[in-house]
Amino acid sequence: MPGVPGGVVSAFSLVQQLLRFARLQTRSCAFAVALLSGVAASAVVPRLPVARYDLLLVYGLLLTVVFRWCGWETGRDVAIIAVCHVIGLAFELVKVSLGSWSYPEPAVFKFAGVPLYGGFLYAALGSYVCRAWRLHDLELVRYRPWPTAAVAAAVYVNFFSHHWLPDIRWVLAVLLVAVTAGTSVRFTVGSVRYRMPLALSFALIGFFLWLAENIATYVGAWRYPHQMHGWQPVPVEKFGAWALLVSVTVVLVAAVQRPLPGGGRAVR
Repeated sequence: MPGVPGGVVSAFSLVQQLLRFARLQTRSCAFAVALLSGVAASAVVPRLPVARYDLLLVYGLLLTVVFRWCGWETGRDVAIIAVCHVIGLAFELVKVSLGSWSYPEPAVFKFAGVPLYGGFLYAALGSYVCRAWRLHDLELVRYRPWPTAAVAAAVYVNFFSHHWLPDIRWVLAVLLVAVTAGTSVRFTVGSVRYRMPLALSFALIGFFLWLAENIATYVGAWRYPHQMHGWQPVPVEKFGAWALLVSVTVVLVAAVQRPLPGGGRAVR
């Protein structure tokens, strides 16, 4: 830009890139945003003859159909999202039975205290990872699939087993950092290619999931015991739990990635 100092140009370019990144991230979060918006809307509409949790189940299914029909999700994405839904429901069944949190409202499609719509909260995370992978042209460099998958599986199991056995999440956090040491995520914003440590991406996604969990509990998606008599913030340690748990979704998505023309690069 003639006549404009280089520092101003650099700052302007940085702002442009940040705005591009924010736009791509917003598109990646489309399913999650739509889902949380539906949960929030259901909390303020007049009471209907159909249970709110059942309406949200139908709403989540419609979202899945619309995203697939519009081409925002591929058939592979929908399969991954379905697996995330099932994994999430299994997680919810155990946690709700142990009193970690609850879904206090009645519903027809509710089993062992867990409404079937609850799995969509995990499906939304699966949708985010799939869409971000494609929109940012993600590539995992120096990725170790089997060690990372083994630690991610142990993370998932520990969230159940710590109710009866010692909680080893800090040990698993160290192991996760170890098996992802040297592994980076390459991603594109505009025409520029960037790189980020995989472990850092887990932490960043975990932080925003913790923020989303605060919003979700505020609008009544579910309730922690300390929120039963009025909303209170979700404890900050849940940020660490999400940072660990997101590794399960990333491992699932990475396992099915293949080189695709024009984007969505595989791991190497």
